[in-house]
Amino acid sequence: MKHEKKESLYFNSEMSWLAFNERVYAASQNALYPILERTRFLGIAANNLDEFYMVRLGRLYKTHQLKQNRKSVDGLAMDQLMPIVKNRAMEQIAHHVQQWRSLRKELGTHSVNIISPKELSEEDKKWLEDYFIKNIFPVLTPMAIDPAHPVPQIPSRGISMVVQLQDKDQMSPVYAFIPLPMGLDRFIQLHGEEDRYIFIEQVITLFLHKLFSNHIILAQGLFRLIRNAEMSLQYSTSDFRMDFEEALAQRLNGEVVQLAVNARMPEHLRLYVTEQFDVNPNDMLVIDGVLGINDVQQLVSICGKKELLFPDFIPRTPQRIRNNNDDIFEAVKIKDIVVHHPYESFEVILMFLKQAAKDKNVISIKQTLYRTGDNSPVVAALIDAAKAGKSVTALVEIRARFDEEANIKWTKDLEQAGVHVIYGIVGLKTHAKLCLIVRKEAGGLKTYTHFGTGNYNAKTARVYTDLSLLTADPKLCYEAACIFNYMTGYSRIDKFDDVGVAPFTLRANLLELIENEIKFAKNGMPAVVWAKMNSLTDPTLIDALYKASNAGVKIFLIVRGMCCLRPGIPKFSENISVKSIVGRFLEHARIFCFGNGDLLPSTTAKVFISSADWMPRNLDTRLELMVNISNQTVHQQILQQIMFANLNDTANSWKLMPDGTYTPLFRELDDFDAHQFFIHNTSLSGSGMGPYPVTPNLISFERES
Repeated sequence: MKHEKKESLYFNSEMSWLAFNERVYAASQNALYPILERTRFLGIAANNLDEFYMVRLGRLYKTHQLKQNRKSVDGLAMDQLMPIVKNRAMEQIAHHVQQWRSLRKELGTHSVNIISPKELSEEDKKWLEDYFIKNIFPVLTPMAIDPAHPVPQIPSRGISMVVQLQDKDQMSPVYAFIPLPMGLDRFIQLHGEEDRYIFIEQVITLFLHKLFSNHIILAQGLFRLIRNAEMSLQYSTSDFRMDFEEALAQRLNGEVVQLAVNARMPEHLRLYVTEQFDVNPNDMLVIDGVLGINDVQQLVSICGKKELLFPDFIPRTPQRIRNNNDDIFEAVKIKDIVVHHPYESFEVILMFLKQAAKDKNVISIKQTLYRTGDNSPVVAALIDAAKAGKSVTALVEIRARFDEEANIKWTKDLEQAGVHVIYGIVGLKTHAKLCLIVRKEAGGLKTYTHFGTGNYNAKTARVYTDLSLLTADPKLCYEAACIFNYMTGYSRIDKFDDVGVAPFTLRANLLELIENEIKFAKNGMPAVVWAKMNSLTDPTLIDALYKASNAGVKIFLIVRGMCCLRPGIPKFSENISVKSIVGRFLEHARIFCFGNGDLLPSTTAKVFISSADWMPRNLDTRLELMVNISNQTVHQQILQQIMFANLNDTANSWKLMPDGTYTPLFRELDDFDAHQFFIHNTSLSGSGMGPYPVTPNLISFERES
């Protein structure tokens, strides 16, 4: 393979991430979506951008400060990349502010009115004054700034107010900060029968004088800062959890990577805020609109108009489980089941754990936990199992970003119940989704295993598309047990027959599978790769796909987020097609399919599900799993139902072009919607004796390929 400049073969990962967020933002403009769902998508895009500043841009800041001017995979040096990334991110913020104005007007046409202070009647003001005194005033804490009162700790992503005051008895003005408590709702619903809402900061501004009764308010303004969330973890003690709690405390004082102020703030107050938080004035964003657009998602939850949301649907329980009186062990003993979330209920996985906790024949449960959410029913089931006398082991990955505090809490609750808790593996983040249950049955012990592509989180499982494989296959269960022995002790990870494990064998497994397709192509046989993932940034795997394309392998990739591979380069990647699906549900499952000498779909194809994206971090610094699907019914469901539908989807799909832009495939009339297909069609592996679902044909897929 020859090319003038190798760097031109890769897209920059930061810019690719921002392009993904633009696709999320575009969903807020989709006229086919209900208005509150479009509002939700705007909030998601804004929240994503916050995390981009906190993590990805924060990492770039730190690298730049350390004068590590190394080049990214596309050849850009840090001092070249920083202004490009920041400018594109700021463009997105401006678009979000403008889109909120548009959505606000459209919400008004549906009798959901976001009003301004000047629209308040005298009756409204009296009602709000009473509301302010009772519900807001008690939790506000004005913080004076003087030698006795240093600059307070302002939380990241919170809205704050800066006020300049004049004491009647003193000549010099003084300053104060008022952080808005994070626990308060951003919207206040006004009295009356109509749906009318006002932002809480506007209410505080109306009655600000009640906080400073002895002062004259000279000037005021709103600001919002975002801090670098990257942490430096030092293993300084023998207690991993204690080390991490200390690192979390340091995050509260992370450097400011974004300072946004409202346009009405006077210039001298802007300079005062930048000085107090050591921000370069050139890095300050002046927002002519609402700060913290991500909070508009709150409107979705407090507005009761269901007709402005996607129609509800009830997640199914696989019929084979129902046929066995909801006995998970009996259903799985017959043959493997793959549960397709959110179309099939996450309650199935909870049933698996709850049944194990109560079953007198279950003697052992081993579980990984990455993101579990608040009030986790998974954790509750493990606690119940331990209290019932089971041997319960939980590997809680406390380094799951932004879930660290919740995970630390769970470790304490689990330990108190008698669960053997492991906080993670030094040097590796445990991202694998694995549960192992050992049960006494006739003839001896029998093991049941759950492999997942998503987290053990009941809340996100309602909107993330993921796969849960439930199996009693002896080989898979044995290899899962070996992996747990590595996590809890000093066992080695060898090359397994059916499970690839990062960072030990998974990358090599993938390279071997791609190389096999190259050999088939060179021998004149069909050679095909279908792969679905969240991100593709690993240069080694990208180069392997380029090599495969050049050899004639047909490659179809569904990459929801970042993709550094450049498709469609003549004589180099012309056999590679990439698309992204962004719609009602967040595509999260990782599925890898290889033709194995035949056209796809085929009963002889090699099919895998995985917890890992094709990124250096997943393959080199995380414990990840890739599971071979050998059961023919599950194999058929994943290949001919799930992958077919995703490849056929046009309603939610964007095609990646050689120049890095994404072109929408939807045309509004005859689009095939994979999300709607799965809502209305039952799964194959869990269908019991019922009819198999109809699989969409390849017309759309062939047209776009």
